[in-house]
Amino acid sequence: MLQSHFYNEYEWEAGCDEAGRGCLAGSVYAAAVIFPRDYENAELNDSKQLTDKKRHQLREIIERDAVAWAVGVVTPEEIDKINILNASFLAMHRALDQLSVRPEAIIVDGNRFKPYKRLSQSGEDGGGFLPHTCIVKGDGKYLSIAAASILAKTYRDDYMDKLAEEYPQYDWQSNKGYPTRKHREAIKEYGITPYHRKSYNLLGDGQLSFDF
Repeated sequence: MLQSHFYNEYEWEAGCDEAGRGCLAGSVYAAAVIFPRDYENAELNDSKQLTDKKRHQLREIIERDAVAWAVGVVTPEEIDKINILNASFLAMHRALDQLSVRPEAIIVDGNRFKPYKRLSQSGEDGGGFLPHTCIVKGDGKYLSIAAASILAKTYRDDYMDKLAEEYPQYDWQSNKGYPTRKHREAIKEYGITPYHRKSYNLLGDGQLSFDF
């Protein structure tokens, strides 16, 4: 059950969350969502608590009802260069960059976040950083974070489904790039694709992908 609508007193508070951080393959996705302060939706929840069908239904509602929403993406190549923690922050920053309404504050699922520069409505440097708050399990507590988790999850899942058509042997349509036994067995048998994260322990045996 979501505990609250907003953490701050600001008019435009953006909720952020990411999807795909623990995957062996594919980009990491993040979303940012701003709702009206009087917004109500009892169906919103942590995306992991919802079925795929329900997530996609709610995605349409979120995109219709939000004051602003956006999705940011960081590629496997970028992940390998800057590591997944920084890539997750970058994906959220890219989502925030795209918001049509500039947020006054940010709430983020989890316990870490890289400060985000304050931007003017035209996208120029507004000086300083926006106030942000990290909230552990925030996707089950605040509407905007729950909505961001749904957008990030559904857009990333759709992306992995498309990659699965190109590389069906890795079972991405089912595992979405996560380290399942079938996924790792396929890596061992077929090697890696351009979408695998080479800095990860892909086989689960302590060896990096470029060692095999």
